[in-house]
Order: sequence, then structure tokens, then C-alpha cells
Amino acid sequence: RLFSSGPRELNKKLSMASAIATTTGKGATDPHKFLEDVLADDALDWVKSRNAECIAALGDPTETEDYKRILAILDSKEKIPSISQIGPDGMFYNFWQDDVHVQGIWRKTTLESYKSAKPEWQTVLDLDALPPPTTDTASTWVWHGSTLLDEGPDGKWDRAIIKLSPGGSDADTSREMDLITEEFIDPADGGFAMPTAAKTSIAYRSRDEILVGTDFEGDGSTMTDSGYARVVKSWKRGTPISEAVTVFEAEQSDIAGGQWAYHDRGGIVHEFRLRSITFYTSKYEYRRLTPEELKSTTADQESTPFQVVPIQEDAEISTFGNEAMITLRSDWKPPGCDVTFKAGTLLTAPMPEVMKNDWSNIKALFEPTPSKSLLGQVTTQDYLVLSVLEDVSTTLVVWKYEEGTFSVLPSEDDAVPIGEGVGVSNVNRDSSIGNSVFLWRDGYLKPETLEFVTDVGNLTDGKTEPLK
Repeated sequence: RLFSSGPRELNKKLSMASAIATTTGKGATDPHKFLEDVLADDALDWVKSRNAECIAALGDPTETEDYKRILAILDSKEKIPSISQIGPDGMFYNFWQDDVHVQGIWRKTTLESYKSAKPEWQTVLDLDALPPPTTDTASTWVWHGSTLLDEGPDGKWDRAIIKLSPGGSDADTSREMDLITEEFIDPADGGFAMPTAAKTSIAYRSRDEILVGTDFEGDGSTMTDSGYARVVKSWKRGTPISEAVTVFEAEQSDIAGGQWAYHDRGGIVHEFRLRSITFYTSKYEYRRLTPEELKSTTADQESTPFQVVPIQEDAEISTFGNEAMITLRSDWKPPGCDVTFKAGTLLTAPMPEVMKNDWSNIKALFEPTPSKSLLGQVTTQDYLVLSVLEDVSTTLVVWKYEEGTFSVLPSEDDAVPIGEGVGVSNVNRDSSIGNSVFLWRDGYLKPETLEFVTDVGNLTDGKTEPLK
């Protein structure tokens, strides 16, 4: 699963912040500090002056044939729109930009319609049609994504937090949308809304509770030295954010802090806390809940204690049902093990045992070699698909989870033809729903294509359906 406030997204967003934090002393004088207010008049004037100098020296890039060619490609109606389903029986959503929809539209269609030459799209949100921002000098909205309400297998999938940035800065606004009526929910009717742009992490914990981290006081006191959320609060529906209750605080010197909960396979609920200490190091805390506990008890009232996850600080952790999935950045010999696992290894072990620092059932699902590395991974209801780069060629390795253990499936040597690249993506926004995946292929002699795999367990047999 991917969650907006989870560790992988935090790491992506914080790369630049980490570089700045590790190269600039706290008391150092920065002559360009005024540029941090990216929409201020003096910052914009400085940028305009630098642009004018560059154009005078090198020419206007918008007048070149390369620019016009690239713009035509980006605006082409022949681009393959990526889609993802919301809910087990829901529509397929896509965010699209072109020369007509400059800021973009969030739209939806059925899978059958998508397969046709001319899909029938229904617009859910048109950014170009929204009233412009009223803060600073920004005149347009930039899409920063959506966060869904996940209530487990019986969820309605009818709510989303929409994040829009004025002008495209790191700061964004958040508003709750009803996906049935496709309208924003007014705060007077209990809708969650944060109209003031700020660097914010926000996600549902349950239908009536949000976990949010932002500049609550407006003075930076709840932010880290790197400018990201340090304090996480539990915000209840129908209450002002000023009444939100603090549930977690990271250190001022950390890059960021976060807390998130989610439903997983087998009726399990995981809840994590994260301190991103540097770009490459983190400390995790964890507690396991039941769906009923998550639904009925808010984060500030939940009595189940968090425990420190006993892994290396430069390792990353996620889950697959009852299993912990641990990716190593450096060599590691777990307590009680006779084996030292190399950096780049993907490990799995039962999460309850991990929290007891018991590694007797640890298993390596991928181990690197001098010619082989792990590019990425995608999970479905019952499978784990690894994208592996070996001798500069992509291969796919499929593991099936059954009766409490992972077993690798046999693969065809030509599953990925020589000279082609292949990417795997989830069909559903909730990776635990179904076993279907999308395959994206391209190569020197093959234009980009999209294929549909109904059951990823048959992927190694080459059973795919061309879509685009």
C-alpha cells in the first residue's frame, strides 16, 4: 500500500530539505534566504532578472524547435493516460493535463470504456474552472494529489482529501470531497478543510478522524528546522483544528515526523510513527490494532502503547498482512541469526515476532549481487512482484503469499524481451484489493504500451491483455 504520510513519500519529499540541513549551519548567513518566500515581490523580481540575463545570453528557449517539439509531445492526445481504481467495484480515475486543461482535470471512466479508442470520461474536478487562489501572487492551482478514506474490506470509498497548491509551491491546501456527489464538503457540514497553504501531512485515520501535521501556530514552532511538520495531531470531524490534540512530536532537529494507520490483509490494522532523522535514517514506532479499535477509539484515546521497531535506522519497513517487509540500506546481521544480509536485501518476517526482536523466521525475498539490484516492488492481494535489474536488463520475480509463507513462482526466460523495459503498477488504489496489475512496456524498437494482467499469478505465463 501507499499512504500519503508514509515513509517512502516522506523520503522523496525531504531529499532537498536534508541536503540543505546537512550543508548549512543553523547560524550561517544565507544571502539568498529571501528566495524561500517564492511568491514575494523581491523573490520574483530576482528570478525575472536572472531569466532576462540568461535569455539575453543564450536566447529564448520557447522559440526553439526542440521546445516546440517537446511541448507538442506533452500536450499530445496520444499519451497513454494512467488510471487507478477506487474501491473494489468503483470507477477508474486519472489526472490529465493538455493544451486545453492547462492546470488539469481529475476524471474517471469505466475499464470497458478505457479499453475503447475514445473513452468516455467524466470530470470530477476541473482545476482551471476553480476560483483562483487568494493568497500571495499565485494565480493558478497545482494538483498535489488525493488521500482516500480507507475503512477496510467493507469501506464505502466515498471520501477523499484533495490537496491543491497555490502556484505549485511545497505548501498546499486541503479540502474534503464527497466522491459520490463530487462536491467539496463544507466545514459547516463537518467537512475537513485547511484553506491556508502550508507544508502539511494529512491523512484519514478513520471516517471522523484525521491525523495532521502542519504549522499549527503559524510561527514555525510545530515544524522542524528543515521546515516540515514535527507535531502530529488528532483532528475530529466537526471541530475546529485549534481543538486538535497532539499525539506525536518529533525532534526539532529531525527532518520530519509522521503518524499513520491503515487496514491490511487479514483484517489487520497497523499504526506507525516515524521520525525522519536524516534523509537516509529513521526511527519507527509501531502498534497493532483491530478494525473496531481504529473505528471506535481516536489516536489520543487509544491505550495500546507504541513500541520501537528493532531495525537499523537506515532500513525501511512496510507490511503485507501479518508480515513485515524490510529493505536494507546497509549490511545487517539480525540478533540470533547466523547470516549477515547485504545492503539492498528485501527481508520478510512475521510482524509480531519482529516486535519481539525474534528473527527466527526471517526470510530473504531478494538479495543483490554485483550485477543485480532491486528496482521496485508492487503488492497485490496475494502476490509480491519484484522488478529486478540484472546485467542492465529488467526481469520480474513473482512471489505468492499462502498459508503464512512466501513462495516464488517459476518464470519464463522471455517474460521481458531483451531490449525492453517494463514497469508494474497497481490497478487499485488499495493494493490489497484483487490480484490484477498493469504492465507498462517500452524499448528502443517498441513504443510505450499498456497491458492488463487479470491475475498476476499468470504473469510468468505471458497472459496479458493489451490496453493501449
